[in-house]
Amino acid sequence: MQHISNDKIQQYLIDNPNVMPSQVADALKVSELAVVKALPKDEWHSIPLTEMDGLFNCLPQWGNVTTIITVSGNIFEFKGPFPKGKYARGYYNLIPKNNGFHGHLKLDDITHIVIISKAFRGKESYSINFFGRCEEIVFKVYLGRDEKGALLPEQVEQVKQLINPV
Repeated sequence: MQHISNDKIQQYLIDNPNVMPSQVADALKVSELAVVKALPKDEWHSIPLTEMDGLFNCLPQWGNVTTIITVSGNIFEFKGPFPKGKYARGYYNLIPKNNGFHGHLKLDDITHIVIISKAFRGKESYSINFFGRCEEIVFKVYLGRDEKGALLPEQVEQVKQLINPV
């Protein structure tokens, strides 16, 4: 990873308004977290790591979301409810109700949680992004959409409560 000034990242974002943070990171050879932190302040909000357990307790109640994992340029997507989980043997183990999305999260390696509200392909979008020790994205959870492609309003409300708790 290179060190590039925030100003250069911001200029790239201005010149390329439709690119996603991951694309900017690849193009500039910087971490995705560096790109996120260069976004306009109204497009991202950091969630304290102390709120992680609460977040994982409420996510399964939100209904259908899209969880994205990117590894070596490959993108894996799961559309459906985020599963409940429990801690065991150093991991947060995702336990689906049926044969759904499951896995083992090493939450001790999560260093940043960031909510991004940036339009994607001309549509309002929200994602909860989990970053690792090297400022890399570990996984993202995007809010669900209805059959017309609109965000689910109850999920938008949930995210807004995370951003601005009462």
